[in-house]
Amino acid sequence: MIFSTYRFILVFLPVTFGVYFLLNRFRYYTISKIWLVLASFYFYAQGSPDFFPFFLASVVGNYVVGSCLVRMDGEQHTQRKLLLLLGILANVGLLGYYKYTDFFIENWNLLTGSEIALRHIVLPIGISFFTFQLIAFLVDSYRGETKQYDIINYLLFITFFPQLIVGPIIHHAEVVPQFEDEKNLKLNPDHVAAGLFLFSIGCAKKILLADPLTTDAQSFFGAINSQLPMLESWYHSIEYTVSYYFDLSGYADMAIGLGMMFNIVIPHNFDSPYKARNFQDYWRRWHMTLSRFLSNYIFRSVYRKNVKWRNYYVATMATFFVSGFWHGAGWTFVVWGIVNGFFVCTASWMKRKGKKFPAPVAYALTAVGVVAARVLFVADSFTDAWNVYRGMLNFGSLGSGGYEILRHIWGFLKGNASCAVLLVIGLGICWFLPNSRQLQERFKPDWKTAVFAAVLLVACFTQMNQVVQFLYFQF
Repeated sequence: MIFSTYRFILVFLPVTFGVYFLLNRFRYYTISKIWLVLASFYFYAQGSPDFFPFFLASVVGNYVVGSCLVRMDGEQHTQRKLLLLLGILANVGLLGYYKYTDFFIENWNLLTGSEIALRHIVLPIGISFFTFQLIAFLVDSYRGETKQYDIINYLLFITFFPQLIVGPIIHHAEVVPQFEDEKNLKLNPDHVAAGLFLFSIGCAKKILLADPLTTDAQSFFGAINSQLPMLESWYHSIEYTVSYYFDLSGYADMAIGLGMMFNIVIPHNFDSPYKARNFQDYWRRWHMTLSRFLSNYIFRSVYRKNVKWRNYYVATMATFFVSGFWHGAGWTFVVWGIVNGFFVCTASWMKRKGKKFPAPVAYALTAVGVVAARVLFVADSFTDAWNVYRGMLNFGSLGSGGYEILRHIWGFLKGNASCAVLLVIGLGICWFLPNSRQLQERFKPDWKTAVFAAVLLVACFTQMNQVVQFLYFQF
């Protein structure tokens, strides 16, 4: 089920919300939580009905393992390590089977000349996201950083429908206490108003900006050849870069807004990433909950101070290798991760050496690097990515004279007028306007914000007949 649909907004959300707070009104707190868990189960099952039994078994199995780790005596080092290893392998194995089986078969066939048939396994929605949350729960249980959670509150932590499918990736320590706090079980009109405001912004990002830009960019990346014009290569690469941001941040805004309506604070996932001066800054601002997980559970596991082969640069490259492989079952994603890791290491090295580019140069280089890396991320193959890069340097396609170049640019923009306008608006929002976190902090429940949110939602409602899946559903 997708947030930006009539079915979700007009049926699922009001029914789930109304019954939850009605039960809380009569102090049926446990029943209300069970209702929210069941509603979240239903929400997930609509997207991956065949996988739902495995999802349920995984969630319950991790609770059992985590509870055992919490209860086991601290002196049982070997048993606890083996149990943690078993739990992590089970999670990674489930993710690996569904996400990477065909990838490994393809590479095995390539290396050995075998002809093993691909399985074409359908990837369950959200598996990459909730797997990270489950692994974090197990590791923290092993570290002694959790307690024996009530199973209902644990289930809400994992299954709470706003963040279940595409994040933000939440941490048990910041969410479970919120479900345990009885103050959060009471309807809060201010939170509902703020949540609807943020939801409307996210919905507009998705439907009014991301969907048309993504559709246009995908038509270009789906028909790549070896003779791409320079203008088209740059335009559609920038277009896809902008659409990815609005698609994913739009989902995050809707998730955070929905959480607020239920009095649950979900962490923000983006902080104006395209305002970054370098790639270190960019990855502090982009998909922040993923970066937090990778930092806490991958980087910290590799990095050791004063150990050369486990220094900052090695740990950073290992972290971005995992990030690339997590994003997709393909070598283009792995190389994308490595490239980003190299850019981050370069930025770190320059900072340590006291070197920096002039501000305009730094911002321009970061922007070009982000766009170039995004090409590798969205291209179906290295050949397609290489052809786009060649197109970006195809100066001959612009023409030989100034007038001819201007006429070529005008003709292209005229033929892509609607998306070009949306792209300019999107870039303006990215560079010059406050982000969703800042808007939330400034929120006031007055008639102006109510009208603003209503206008956005009405505009979105007129476009909901053309449903486009969120891009991160494929991860």
